[in-house]
Amino acid sequence: MVIFEGVLRRALTESDLRPLPSPVEDLLLRLDAPPRLAAHLRAVHDVAAQLVDWFDGRLPLDADAVLFGAATHDIGKTIHVDELSGPGHRHEPAGRDLLLSQGIPAELARFAATHASWTAPDITAEDLVVSLADKAWKAKRVPDLEQLVVARLPGEPWQVFMALDDELTRIAATADARLAFQSSCPV
Repeated sequence: MVIFEGVLRRALTESDLRPLPSPVEDLLLRLDAPPRLAAHLRAVHDVAAQLVDWFDGRLPLDADAVLFGAATHDIGKTIHVDELSGPGHRHEPAGRDLLLSQGIPAELARFAATHASWTAPDITAEDLVVSLADKAWKAKRVPDLEQLVVARLPGEPWQVFMALDDELTRIAATADARLAFQSSCPV
């Protein structure tokens, strides 16, 4: 029996945030994931979906990969629960390994390990969008990350930056609701 089953189900279903993909919900239930983690993954997934919509026609992306990556990027925190409320990076390789052990293909499991390392030389546009969503959900701006995204977009860099800035500002306007939802779920 799942320890937090009722609270976890609430984290997976309540709020106006988009639902996670069914396989991810099932995985979180099997892993007895902390409700706060489920709420966080929903918040990042919801912002990733907004970014995927905004990037449509501007940047070629595997939208399904981005959405899966956003929905599972911190899955390693089911193992390293202390990193839900404190710093740490042990959850990154642990999350990738956990997803691989569950039969998730490496090209999708990678997001668990890459979401905080956007300067790696082989980073993809999809990795950058997952990283951006993981910051933007709480209205955090990371200029270096945003510049890497801008560099991949066509057009005059200053115009591209201004357009992205407008979108991130729009997303930031609803960050308080996402933060409140996440905080309402226990660790």
